[in-house]
Amino acid sequence: MSTLAVPEHPWLLPGELVVPPERVRARPRRTTRDWVVDGLAFLIGLLWVGFATADALSPAPEMALPLPHDWMLSVDTVLGLVCCGLLWVRRRWPLGLAVATLPLSMFSMAAAIPLLIFYFTVVVHRRTAVAIAVTGAGLVTNLVFSWARPDPAMSYWLTVTWGVVITLAVLAWGMFVRARRQLIVSLRERAERAEAEQQLRVAQARHLERTRIAREMHDVLAHRISLLSLHAGALEFRPDAPADEVARAAGVIRGSAHAALQDLREVIGVLRAEGGGDEGPEPPQPTLADLPALIAESRSAGVRVNVSDSVAEPEKVPAALGRAAYRIVQEGLTNARKHAAGAAVTVDVAGGPGDGLTVAIGNRWPVGAPAGGTLPGAGTGLVGISERVTLAGGRLAYGRDDSGDFRLAAWLPWPA
Repeated sequence: MSTLAVPEHPWLLPGELVVPPERVRARPRRTTRDWVVDGLAFLIGLLWVGFATADALSPAPEMALPLPHDWMLSVDTVLGLVCCGLLWVRRRWPLGLAVATLPLSMFSMAAAIPLLIFYFTVVVHRRTAVAIAVTGAGLVTNLVFSWARPDPAMSYWLTVTWGVVITLAVLAWGMFVRARRQLIVSLRERAERAEAEQQLRVAQARHLERTRIAREMHDVLAHRISLLSLHAGALEFRPDAPADEVARAAGVIRGSAHAALQDLREVIGVLRAEGGGDEGPEPPQPTLADLPALIAESRSAGVRVNVSDSVAEPEKVPAALGRAAYRIVQEGLTNARKHAAGAAVTVDVAGGPGDGLTVAIGNRWPVGAPAGGTLPGAGTGLVGISERVTLAGGRLAYGRDDSGDFRLAAWLPWPA
């Protein structure tokens, strides 16, 4: 869950600005602040009803002339008390209460403060167009109220002007509160969206890293298993081989099997890891300096490998470039063992800073099916090499050349 989902002190905020853990509610829960504000509004409304009723009963009213009949004054007081009680539900039906009580603003003095609070609630919680419509209706009822209950100390138009000023002041205050709440909600949504995007970027980076490691492991496993199969095939077809050769081949098989199991364990751990930082350190990646060991490993398996190495300043080869060249040679040797068993393989590595690095692996095209059948494979080795070369900004070509031999050639950029 997002750390921005729950504010630090939600009881200090309006219910509309508090996002509960279950995220979305049809009606926001009233917070402690809302209860305090509603209680103050109720008390202010009650005080106003008492003050307006007492002023209307006095011999010389100061706010407005009393209604023509005493029973009307009692009705006005009761309506004011009812409106005070409705203040507790104004958040649920702000527009409905404002429209239903709008006729009271034409004659009721006791309900003036609760009616203004209803109007303020509409401005805060409803669209601007709705607030403007309610404002226009209120200005019309203000004209009627100033005529029905004129102020004994002011003229009609001065009373109307004061009503307009108060109405517009409440409108401006309510729109300010609404704009501020919308700004807070917008900033919070933007922060949550930024956090979600950051988590998505982390997940994507983790996925890409796992894919890269898995691709590296694929190349390693294919190389190990092809060596394993080659030595096992030699033992199968040479059961009468000298004891020392059998022992040496068995040792290579055991070592290759152990290394393949270790590599397999590593790639399964990478694919199962959930990014908790427990994957352990990544094993050292091969470079161009590890090519002789790779060639020697293939030669020990009986593959005839002819190497031509004319790399200028090999100690300056970038690590990523050397790793890509190593994987290309590894894939070429693996393919030769799989599909052209017994054929000689040529490996040419050349280049220098500014000229790029050229890696080429070739072998004679096999004639007929190899003894023991072709080694199984996923068929994705060359696809992975192609992706690797493309990401490095190089070029890759493979297939039969003009002489009919199979050739895998890549050019990788090597900045000066």
